Amino acid sequence: ITHANNTVSNFKRFHGRAFNDPFIQKEKESLSYDLVPMKNGGVGIKVLYMGEEHFFSVEQITAMLLTKLKETAETNLKKPVTDCVISVPSFFTDAERRSVLDAAQIVGLNCLRLMNDMTAVALNYGIYKQDLPAPEEKPRIVVFVDMGHSAFQVSACAFNKGKLKVLGTAFDPFLGGRNFDEKLVDHFCVEIKAKYKLDPKSKIRALLRLYQECEKLKKLMSSNSTDIPLNIECFMNDRDVAGKMNRSQFEELCAELLQRIEGPLHSLMEQTQFKVEDVNAVEIVGGATRIPAVKEKIAKFFGKDVSTTLNADEAVARGCALQCAILSPAFKVREFSVTDAVPFPISLMWNTEADDTEGVHEVFSRNHAAPFSKVLTFYRKGPFELEAFYSDPNGVPYPETKIGRYIVQNVAAQKDGERSKVKVKVRVNTHGIFSVSTASMVEQVKAEENEDLSVETEVVIVNQRPPENSDDKNIQQDNNEAGTQSQVQTDGQPTPQSPPSPEPSSEENKIPDAKKTNEKKSDQPPEAKKPKIKVKNVELPIEANLDLQKFSAFLTEIEDWLYEDGEDQAKQVYIDKLDDLKKLGTPIEMRYQEAEEQPRVLEELGHKLQHYAKIAGEYRDKDEKYIHIDESEMIEVEKCVKEMMEWMSNVMNAQAKMSLDQDPVVRASEIKAKLKELHSVCEPIVLQPKPNVDSPKEENPLNGPSLHTNEGMEEDKNNAEIHQQNGDCHPNDKNTTSMDLD
Repeated sequence: ITHANNTVSNFKRFHGRAFNDPFIQKEKESLSYDLVPMKNGGVGIKVLYMGEEHFFSVEQITAMLLTKLKETAETNLKKPVTDCVISVPSFFTDAERRSVLDAAQIVGLNCLRLMNDMTAVALNYGIYKQDLPAPEEKPRIVVFVDMGHSAFQVSACAFNKGKLKVLGTAFDPFLGGRNFDEKLVDHFCVEIKAKYKLDPKSKIRALLRLYQECEKLKKLMSSNSTDIPLNIECFMNDRDVAGKMNRSQFEELCAELLQRIEGPLHSLMEQTQFKVEDVNAVEIVGGATRIPAVKEKIAKFFGKDVSTTLNADEAVARGCALQCAILSPAFKVREFSVTDAVPFPISLMWNTEADDTEGVHEVFSRNHAAPFSKVLTFYRKGPFELEAFYSDPNGVPYPETKIGRYIVQNVAAQKDGERSKVKVKVRVNTHGIFSVSTASMVEQVKAEENEDLSVETEVVIVNQRPPENSDDKNIQQDNNEAGTQSQVQTDGQPTPQSPPSPEPSSEENKIPDAKKTNEKKSDQPPEAKKPKIKVKNVELPIEANLDLQKFSAFLTEIEDWLYEDGEDQAKQVYIDKLDDLKKLGTPIEMRYQEAEEQPRVLEELGHKLQHYAKIAGEYRDKDEKYIHIDESEMIEVEKCVKEMMEWMSNVMNAQAKMSLDQDPVVRASEIKAKLKELHSVCEPIVLQPKPNVDSPKEENPLNGPSLHTNEGMEEDKNNAEIHQQNGDCHPNDKNTTSMDLD
């Protein structure tokens, strides 16, 4: 509280989000510290560090927290710590998960697994149970419900001896203990304002103190149904404030929040196709589940008492610690396998060769087992691009549905001109992150006369990059549920799914009919010799993040050429090279310039809109400065401001859904044009001068009575000429005011 502007909290949900994300902008309003945009468009946090102002990314801030935790662990263990397991909400997307991994990398921590909160809770519950059904028996179904500080998560898990499988997850990412605190704070803000004429929201330290006291009050009401007092000494302006509330009033105040509990529970039951009778137990964790009304809602939904056998505050952390022990060679732990679930359905999109249409295939359905690999087969004559995205945008609590773009390179037609068979492996790894991990092209070549085809053929590696998921090296990869994906053939038309196989790709490297050919009956007449064919799998490089890597490689190529073969070339060669460079570079340069300029111009437009809106408000309040303006003109100003605000809001919301490697929704020049339009409509109206209210002038102080005669006009003219001669000024000089003889 004493260092409110320099104390950073509640930043976990900023991971992987853009600064102009609507969620970030909403959160920004209630923070005690300042958020700023970073150069990459991400969220930055402004703090004073070592006496100087610094902007830190959310990854750096999380890295600071992880550093402290690492030090605490090392102090207690008396040995260095390098490996860890970190929990994240089950609804975190790829971008958010990658951002957390980046934070761990900054610290030098090797994150063995990003574990979903609810999966960690389930492991904590199951590994100690001695009475779980045998593997061949019907599993025990347990529902876990977690309401923490900022989110509400539920999951259904199936338990057998030595294993658990997550069957489904559901959530409300914006329902947690802090929402109940906010209800209390808003209530007492109104009460304090009415009773003491003090506004707690005008001073951040007072507001934070009120939040603290309301949180204490909430906890006391969980164990007492009588009136509980709220007293804060020297709250504001050296004044004490007091209030009170009881549990029934609190529940009435939070009725809307309590109603939202049922939504995720219904969703979970629909996903798993369970009836409440199928659920053997309901375990609740998280601090906010201590609220009696929350507990009652959950118990009423399932028609049974909820269980509180797990530590409500530490269940997730303990689950992560157990996962660490399972993965560590230093501990002997009871075997316990964990199969997680994919929270959102993921699809791949690609362009077909036949025409400009796009093929789409859902590679991982919702609640699909994870980690998991699948192999898709394409038939292509050249390189092709795949785009991964979340299939159900409405079900993802994140503005960007695109996961990534991947180019499968070095694809070429077969020697006979036919399309090549390309096998692409896609994977959701142990962190819950999707990737196109490997790709290979199947080549048919003639075998030597005495070559044995019954053994697996050599795999020729060309320009191989290390797989993107190299972070999986510490995790056991042999997932017994991994299998082949339905083959995507002939421009992406799927065929029926093939049966699971432990190693799908290795089987394709064999010619199963080779032995059978040699086992023909000896009494058959000899056939003409046919050339033996063997199959090679040629590993193909996969390029992700199209803009950055392609542009960087092209720049290097041009630079190398310029200082070698390009030292002495004809002018046209340089022009052609420059044109090639501009084709790729100009759109990137434009996006960079727009990303730099657009926030500044939008901010300027926002300031102008606030300025004119303020004037309109003052006009409505009968301010003397603007009372001379005609009402119809001010209505025009208000209309223009309203329309421009709506346009600006739509633009910002649309832009928030775009990534930096996509063309902006509008250009800065368009925003400037809107700013000019706003200025041209509003400025002449609000700056029009007040009418002259002085009494009519009957006498000219210099020339006596002002008579409109030729003589008088002539005299005025002569006087004007005298002033010009004496003052050395020109009649058209705008800076000369001495010409007004009236």
